[in-house]
Amino acid sequence: MNATRVLLADGNPAVLDTVTRILESQFEVIGKISDGSSLVTAAEKLKPDVMIVDVQVPGLSGFEAVRRLKRRKVRCAVIFLTVHHDLALAEEARFIGAMGYVLKPSADSELLPAIRDALQGSFFLSDALRDH
Repeated sequence: MNATRVLLADGNPAVLDTVTRILESQFEVIGKISDGSSLVTAAEKLKPDVMIVDVQVPGLSGFEAVRRLKRRKVRCAVIFLTVHHDLALAEEARFIGAMGYVLKPSADSELLPAIRDALQGSFFLSDALRDH
């Protein structure tokens, strides 16, 4: 069985390293991208199964990068990993086709389940936002 291929996008190298550590035992991290424009290019080239994207990735926002990829028919599960504790942003993420919205402080416990849910076609929402 081939490992699920994951592309990461975040402007903070420390976050990229932390997320890589969380994922590397179960998934193949195929790239770490630091801005939205590079994310679009990398996703088209690398064809990941899953993208973990910060809402506020530098340059082109994470939301806009995902919108562009959807228009270009790049198919993969998208999970936003963010500090924005905002249900309206989570709803916007779902509207544009994302399969998850995970808060960065919960990444250790929620990122792996979010990826599993996304690969099965279910939307994952951080526990902290479910109580609203």
